[in-house]
Amino acid sequence: MNATRTTYKRLDWILIGSYVLLAVFGWLNIYAATYSEEAGSIFSLASRSGNQLMWIGISVTAGILTLLLMNSRILRRLAWPLYILSAILLAAVLIFGHEVNGSKSWLSLPGGFAIQPSEFSKIATALCLSRVMGTYGFKLSRSADFLKVAAILIVPVGLIALEPDVGTILVYCSLAFMLYREGLPGSILGLAGAAILLFLLTLKFSPFVSILTAIGIVGVIRAATSKKPVGCILLFAIYITAAAFIPKLLGTEFISRFNGLEPEYWLLIITAAVSIGTTVYAIRKRAKGWSPYLIGLAASIALIFSVDFIFHNVLQPHHRDRIENLLGISSDLMGAGYNVNQSKIAIGSGGLTGKGFLEGTQTKFNFVPEQSTDFIFCTIGEEWGFVGSIIVLALYLTIILRIVTSAERQKDIGMRVYSYCVASMLFMHVFVNVGMTIGVMPVVGIPLPLISYGGSSFLTFTMLLAIHLRFDLERWK
Repeated sequence: MNATRTTYKRLDWILIGSYVLLAVFGWLNIYAATYSEEAGSIFSLASRSGNQLMWIGISVTAGILTLLLMNSRILRRLAWPLYILSAILLAAVLIFGHEVNGSKSWLSLPGGFAIQPSEFSKIATALCLSRVMGTYGFKLSRSADFLKVAAILIVPVGLIALEPDVGTILVYCSLAFMLYREGLPGSILGLAGAAILLFLLTLKFSPFVSILTAIGIVGVIRAATSKKPVGCILLFAIYITAAAFIPKLLGTEFISRFNGLEPEYWLLIITAAVSIGTTVYAIRKRAKGWSPYLIGLAASIALIFSVDFIFHNVLQPHHRDRIENLLGISSDLMGAGYNVNQSKIAIGSGGLTGKGFLEGTQTKFNFVPEQSTDFIFCTIGEEWGFVGSIIVLALYLTIILRIVTSAERQKDIGMRVYSYCVASMLFMHVFVNVGMTIGVMPVVGIPLPLISYGGSSFLTFTMLLAIHLRFDLERWK
């Protein structure tokens, strides 16, 4: 009895309390998002709120059983079987799944239910990474170990990309934070960020602007590692400033007679010539350290000139429309930009304290599609206002910080890896979902954890948190 009481006290009750508050708040807002004068009771299984309550009950029961019956040894043994099962389900959904909003990601079950295998794959992948990275002698810096982690991630991401489900792919990308904590060089994250920046700049402006930006990024990195940083910065600044006048020079009457190339091609020719000259100079003077920067610049330019192909041949039409609306390239308030525009109207109309529960006009009259799922945050903003929105975000922040704090105190590397996976996934879900409802992120199919309507999502996050709590209890042994 004393041991049970001690274990009971060591549970993270702040995390559990935040979870309960989000679950209840989500249930209320699902009812509000689907409310009408003819609507049934909030408990009715014929309504989305009633279905969500049922899933809350199932999820809480599964979470409690996990806490009581599972331990780290059992969970590690289950890691590979669960991973293989999730891969089979992800493959099955490509064959037998039905399409929802342009993504073939749902499997139908008897009784009218449907599951989303990509949600459950998050649990399996986190457990598998925990088992592999927690083995004795594992080092992410070792090529063989890095390839093991890459292989674990490539299988689910590749299958999800075939659906396609961009939102879940973004969630898997968030595991880079965990990898960084476990030894992945920060330069890799920096390169990924630079690639995204160049991609967006090319779409929004032109390849010319992106090439100048790439040269600037290389210049800053080179200066940071140089023995003469000031001189290096001045050299790159002079080159970028001079190159910026190329479009102006090409527009003059004399040069325009002989010019048949766009400014970015002239900039590419000049930059290639300077790069070759720099290489020859470095070889003759036996100067070291220039090769990585020139290779990085070449890779950046290759990416810039691949943007058009990637954008028009890899991304789906509805993704292209949403990105163009987000970047302001096009404006279609009655088409691709409709959801976001109505969502911002709903959130803005809520003011400081909101219109009150069940009093949201945007919500009542169904101006925002998917308002009980992907766009439920606009219901919160309209009916509970800025104050309610901040409270919800504070609850998420509390859960994430509790997980990270627990992970840092964890002596077992595998358990720490798992907890960081959970924190990263939760953060990315909240960041992307809230971002798209306020118009700062492209619209992708990604729910707000524990609040959006959906049994697969709620059960997944409940199990992710329950396993974390189980690992956290074992930290006290």
